[in-house]
Amino acid sequence: MVRATGWGDGLLSCLEMRILHILSQTPDFTGSGKYLQEIIRQSRNSGHANFLLAGVPGGYELPPDLLEPEHCFLVRFDGADLDFPVAGMSDVMPYPSSVFSCLMPEQVGRYRAIFFEATRRAVARFAPDVLHTNHLWIATAAAREAAPGIPLVTTCHGTCLRQHRQCSGLSDSLKDSLQAVDWVIALFPDQKGEIHELFGIAPDKIDVISGGYDEGCFHLGEKSLDPQTLQLLYAGKLNATKGVPWLLKSLSRLADLPFHLHLAGGGSGPEQQQCLELAEALGERVTVHGMVSHAALGELMRQAHIFVLPSFFEGLPLVLLEAMACGCRIVTTDLAGARQLFTPLHPTMVRMVELPALKTIDRPHPEDWPLLEERLAAALRAGIGEVLAGGQTDQEYVREIASPFTWTKIYARVEDVYRRSLGERGGADCSS
Repeated sequence: MVRATGWGDGLLSCLEMRILHILSQTPDFTGSGKYLQEIIRQSRNSGHANFLLAGVPGGYELPPDLLEPEHCFLVRFDGADLDFPVAGMSDVMPYPSSVFSCLMPEQVGRYRAIFFEATRRAVARFAPDVLHTNHLWIATAAAREAAPGIPLVTTCHGTCLRQHRQCSGLSDSLKDSLQAVDWVIALFPDQKGEIHELFGIAPDKIDVISGGYDEGCFHLGEKSLDPQTLQLLYAGKLNATKGVPWLLKSLSRLADLPFHLHLAGGGSGPEQQQCLELAEALGERVTVHGMVSHAALGELMRQAHIFVLPSFFEGLPLVLLEAMACGCRIVTTDLAGARQLFTPLHPTMVRMVELPALKTIDRPHPEDWPLLEERLAAALRAGIGEVLAGGQTDQEYVREIASPFTWTKIYARVEDVYRRSLGERGGADCSS
């Protein structure tokens, strides 16, 4: 088998690369986890050899169809390698987790040292040509320090930029190493500007490449319409950052309309409990599905008439793209990542809800809570009214928006970044 041996000796083959993927949290359940899984699958389909270094809870097992156990190197939290739960890039994760801003300096030091040593050992075991890390944060800095001679590509999912704002002292200690990343993948143009401003990374070293969607799971289907029950869907974490409490409260303003809300996703702690209690208060109008597979989510989206994402902070919310591909009308807060997906903006298929000024990066001022509920309710009322009046899915718009974002097309651009980073390190440039 021919492989890419070439960042050191100029023998780079255009046929195969050995890629070590690194994620500091569970490679599942969240946007970055699903992104990593799909990048690995697409890379495998393209003939490359893939390996994984990830941080996981003590008893976690990888999906059996993702990678062979001998291709994985896992840092285990909860007492094995580190004696605290997985530190999440979001402060509330869909599984028990630690919050970076609450970790003690000694814990941060051990965390960084573990990922440094894990990267060093994974590189020795797998001999990768390229490192592809996720998040411009501690594990990426540790990887750069542990393997300075190997091209390193990092995908920024947005949550890492939030952590830099939340943990300024820790952020300062990482910037020199993060500036030495060979190439950064930003998910949308505004994020590229933020990365350049925060780290001083040259714009020509930052490519804008969104995530994608699985067209096998997410595609158009026939939507039935029972005039008595219009189907709404939310999919994501059950917490406040995603705006779920405000969504549930807004629905109490629509008691005169025939809707049923499906909640798909998980959470943890008091915020999840608050969401469940608010859902229970709506009685039979809400079904809580918990965590669901991609296939099951696709089925829910094909049944749903309106998909709603009331989040206060997102990178690129690919769940909106998945819902659009299934023919859902979209109600979402007016975030840069959402607006990036839906250009041009459709007058009825997409409704952007203006957020009031936020108290923090992902929380509104308490005095603005009723205003936010009112705006969400108004957008949902308008969308429900259009569907009940016989409005049809604009299938041409769906195809226009969704077709550039299939994973095959997205991965081709990621692979080009790998090849350019290898070329700059002394191998042949296979980007053309």
